[in-house]
Amino acid sequence: MSARIVVRLVLCALGLLTAPLAAKAQQVGGTVTIGYLGNASPSLEATLVDAFREGLRQFGYVEGQNLVIRYRWAEGQQERHAVLAQELVRLKPDIILTAGTPGTLAAKHATQSIPIVTAAAGDPVAAGLVASLAQPGGNVTGLSGMAPELEGKRLELFTQAVPQLSRVVALLNPANPFTTFAWKALQPAAEALGVQLQPIEVQGPNDLDRALATIKEARPDGLIVVPDRFLFTYRASIVQFMAEHRLPGMFPYRECVQEGGLLAYGPDYTDMYRRAATYVDKILRGAKPADLPMEQPTKFELVINLKTAQALGVTIPPTLLFLADEVIR
Repeated sequence: MSARIVVRLVLCALGLLTAPLAAKAQQVGGTVTIGYLGNASPSLEATLVDAFREGLRQFGYVEGQNLVIRYRWAEGQQERHAVLAQELVRLKPDIILTAGTPGTLAAKHATQSIPIVTAAAGDPVAAGLVASLAQPGGNVTGLSGMAPELEGKRLELFTQAVPQLSRVVALLNPANPFTTFAWKALQPAAEALGVQLQPIEVQGPNDLDRALATIKEARPDGLIVVPDRFLFTYRASIVQFMAEHRLPGMFPYRECVQEGGLLAYGPDYTDMYRRAATYVDKILRGAKPADLPMEQPTKFELVINLKTAQALGVTIPPTLLFLADEVIR
């Protein structure tokens, strides 16, 4: 077989592989516009945005070709969500992509007609985003970050890594409706584990320094961060404070451990952003958000920073290292 024939066969095979994706995008017709309501900044959400784009490419939507994404960034300021959501609505996108309960609520308040896909919302039913997970019933659908016993499991893993924990500060955002659910879920776990929890609230950037000063005065054995996209934005400051005061911490986001935090356990948010593209594609093909059941996470990840453990004098049990999805050495 000549080299020219081989090349032609390879090109044909590639064409067969990529044709279905291109055909899918063409079936939708025209250019698709998505409004992206970000909680942080482009740099802080880069991995999540890339995962969403990757998911869209799998369905044939490519920026610069048949896809336009209009980005708006709250830069960690929750009060900006409402204004930015209204800006996106005025642009009349086909769909709005959100993450986190406050941002999704802002988008829902801004429009009842434009479909909204959330990549991760805490407790969408309790927050009033949807009627139920099985039948959302409105213009919001997507993925929920809520999973049974997740908050308790996070605290349990923390005590396995640091057995001497007895007094733990829980850093939380009371302005996030999901916090109520998470705090209630933590209570029985803390009682069963013999851990005393002290909540410290942070609602905005101006609260962070005060909250960290309060933690310093409290002198706890450890700190657990309750899931919240605002706190995710300020993870670098939180992790730096903990390093300075030799305070072990458990986080809900892997990025916090990549910054230098000790442990993280929670849903694979990168995978959830990628999965959000599935909802976008279904809606663009005619499905109604009201009829698309919301997903709960099925993929979780445990990330451990051994360099931080060594700096803190913490010995991570081999059983925990075996369970880890990623160990930073």
